[in-house]
Amino acid sequence: MPIKIYLAGPDVFLADARGVGAQKLEICREFGFEGLFPLDNDADVGADHVKIFRANCSLMRLADIGVCNLTPFRGPSADPGTVFELGFLFALNKPVFGYSGSATDYIQRVPAVVIPAGEPDARPWDPNGHAVENFGLGDNLMIVQAIEDSGGSIAVVQEKAGPAGGESLAAFEAFRACLEMIRERVSRGRR
Repeated sequence: MPIKIYLAGPDVFLADARGVGAQKLEICREFGFEGLFPLDNDADVGADHVKIFRANCSLMRLADIGVCNLTPFRGPSADPGTVFELGFLFALNKPVFGYSGSATDYIQRVPAVVIPAGEPDARPWDPNGHAVENFGLGDNLMIVQAIEDSGGSIAVVQEKAGPAGGESLAAFEAFRACLEMIRERVSRGRR
């Protein structure tokens, strides 16, 4: 029986979400896994947010592993729904892996970070006067540490620009790299 992988990410918001989901499910099969794509666009749940939430939570409970697309979405960080799913999977004690099509650190993606002049160890601040994490991580420390503490890792592959500029949100190269990490981890565990 193949390992079931829940595919969290903002992919459901892409214009061709069903097509991207089908491609990722096929890639999972190529690696010997069974992908579980969120049901946001499934005819059975329609546009009912309660049904979507409950259906996705059911899929996460069925999964053996979570794989989260952490490519920045609508800002410098990962999609908030994806981050919720990551936390949900973590709370279920499931291994969580991530991937991102952006190789820049979080601190580099936060607009107009200000570090006070003459203070090399000073904490960076955004234009609104809010402190910005500067741990050299790809995203917020809670996201990265949850993945690491669950036994997972994050695959980062700088993706070519998508149609609207910026990174390709589907991040297929990073997705493949993430599945390769999982396959290696699983094969090491079977030895």
